[in-house]
Amino acid sequence: MKYIKRLLLEEIKKWIDRKEIIAIRGPRQSGKTTLLNMLREWLENEKKIDPDHITYITFEDRGQVDAFSLEPREFIERYLRDNKRHYFLIDEAQYCSDLGQKLKLIYDTFENIKLIVTGSSSLELKNQTGKFLVGRLLEFELMPLNFYEYLTFVDEGLAKMYKEWNDKILQHIANSKEFEVKKGSDIFNDELLKHLNKYIVFGGYPAIVAAKSQEEKKFLLKNLMNTYIDRDIISLLHITDTIKFRRFVTNIAALNGNIVKFEEIANQAGSYFKEVTTLMDILEETYIVRRLSPYHKNLVTELRKAQKVYFVDTGLRNSLIESFADIWNRPDIGTLAENFVVNEFYATTRLHFWRTTAKTEVDLIAEAKEPLPIEVKFKHFSKPEIGRSLYSFISQYKPNYSILVTRDFWGERKVDGTNVRFIPIAYL
Repeated sequence: MKYIKRLLLEEIKKWIDRKEIIAIRGPRQSGKTTLLNMLREWLENEKKIDPDHITYITFEDRGQVDAFSLEPREFIERYLRDNKRHYFLIDEAQYCSDLGQKLKLIYDTFENIKLIVTGSSSLELKNQTGKFLVGRLLEFELMPLNFYEYLTFVDEGLAKMYKEWNDKILQHIANSKEFEVKKGSDIFNDELLKHLNKYIVFGGYPAIVAAKSQEEKKFLLKNLMNTYIDRDIISLLHITDTIKFRRFVTNIAALNGNIVKFEEIANQAGSYFKEVTTLMDILEETYIVRRLSPYHKNLVTELRKAQKVYFVDTGLRNSLIESFADIWNRPDIGTLAENFVVNEFYATTRLHFWRTTAKTEVDLIAEAKEPLPIEVKFKHFSKPEIGRSLYSFISQYKPNYSILVTRDFWGERKVDGTNVRFIPIAYL
């Protein structure tokens, strides 16, 4: 079976020989079950592990979770055939009550087993495992496909070329590592933009990416939100007013990329301030949204408490507002482009935004070795121009580098000692 390449698999392989429990968390339907199958095949085919020493268990099976919950040691023992190392791949672990306590018991009782557990992005899973498994747990997050993983599925040759440049850019952002910006025309940018359009409009959930038609993609996205509400929100988090919750999520989708004002949202959703902040926490903990806080040094002129909200998957966001127009023809392309950049950089660096009380604003500040301002302008440039807001940040903070994300323009410009790199969005 051909799988979509997942970068997390390579990271997990590095830790497979250690004793610690591996926990893989992430949004529902982000591919955790498939990742376990990929890991199982790797163990059998490359690590040459006897299939009898690899056990897959899903706690969506009520019988299995009940048996495990009742007698966890006996449950594990019945799969052990000898003293060789045994691998347990436990899917949907959040359905087991007192999970952390039971995993700790197994970890401390059996010397030669390896536990790999997955769970949807529920608050229960995080809270259950944390307090019992300090020093015993290695946590990983499996998100929807990033743009490189998406490209490997639709065009492997283009993906290889993209990754060469993308690695340089990410190293530049995370470690200020130098790289030479392209010069002249770019023969690949138009092709990359065509793929980026589909990726931004429909997102990176594996099943949606693999779907053949737009109608199928739209149906699956709607079903994904329904499943999330039924299983995570109602069953696990016990929030029963689903009408209010849907209204709240839809309001947040309309505010994507903007500063959130909780009082206004409460009025629109028929709620109150404290409930809105709780619901926002839930959306973040369950991997629906990401929140960025302001970057500030000057306590008088810069915002300190505001938040901007972005969606973990732009396809899910577009489904909530029922807008699937191409990126060239929609008024919200500016915030969608920002959202894409946030998602691509989020795993490698801490991100903020910068805004003064006078409403001068820079889209993103990457907090790596030094603050790196990033402006996102999805438009055509004919020469390396910068706006007043970016110039203001550069004048105040004197960073060594800045990035201006464009639609299709490569270039460089020195501004007050800062090297501003102009990079097409499809290479991020």
